[in-house]
Amino acid sequence: MNIKLLIILCFTLLISACGDERQERIDSNINSADYLINALGQSLDNKNIRNAMLLEQYASLLADEKPELSPLLEQLSRDATREGPTYQGLVQRLKTMREQPQVVGDIEAQLFETETLIEASDPALFNDALSDPINVIADMSDGKLARVNAISKQQSLQANGAEDNGAGSQLVGNPGYGQWQTDSSGMSFWHWYGMYAMFSAITNPVRYDRWSSRRDYSYYNDVGRNRYTSPQQTKSQNDLANKTKKQFGNNRGFQSPYGKSKTGASAMSNSSRQAQKSTPFSGRSSYSKARAQSKASSSFRNSKTTSSRGTRRGK
Repeated sequence: MNIKLLIILCFTLLISACGDERQERIDSNINSADYLINALGQSLDNKNIRNAMLLEQYASLLADEKPELSPLLEQLSRDATREGPTYQGLVQRLKTMREQPQVVGDIEAQLFETETLIEASDPALFNDALSDPINVIADMSDGKLARVNAISKQQSLQANGAEDNGAGSQLVGNPGYGQWQTDSSGMSFWHWYGMYAMFSAITNPVRYDRWSSRRDYSYYNDVGRNRYTSPQQTKSQNDLANKTKKQFGNNRGFQSPYGKSKTGASAMSNSSRQAQKSTPFSGRSSYSKARAQSKASSSFRNSKTTSSRGTRRGK
């Protein structure tokens, strides 16, 4: 009995040690993310992010051409600063990890989130993420301003068999700019936040089921979603997809908006190309993956050794 108790105690201590190691990694990652997000903010302050500068320039140029759009353009240009939804999304997620980590999930989910925050604070990745609001302004300029990091609107629509959802379409689905709301009939439509609601006055409503199967390329939906979406927002997106799938009966007539990446990028940083290759929302930290690979490698070596011995015994 004493031996059994000793084994149980050792096993409990082993589990506890692993948990402590992951918590130490979380704490360290939080400090790293804090430093990197602040450094990113300073880069925005100092005008060192190329697309942030371009976003402000595009907004100013189009405001001169179409002054009636000035309030909307001013709102879009905020993404070139610390006050924009993309940067503020990182700040709020870091705050959640500091103050309410349990909201994110278990310790593995927390570790994964801190690693994701570190990756999302990469200036090159953030620079690419700003291509969406820039290209929204470019499309509203009637061709006078060129798109960045993306092929032309006509080429993109044709390549993806997409439906033209009008001005602001690159931002649809991005929780920094709006959210999906359900009407009395049970159908979901895109609802813009605050000043972005001006898009509603210059374009048709976007219905979730049609957008899901006929959406065009955007950086957020096809590359950046797995870095610039909080765990809570990810859950909301997945819940809506599952709900709509049930409404249409075993996926007939409905396709997940993220089931297939769209064509449209013309240039991206190495950071974005790496993000595009990685499995989105795996929920497993690099620490967990490394341990799993180590165990698999060890198991393979042991199996090979046993097999070799067996062969020698057979001789």
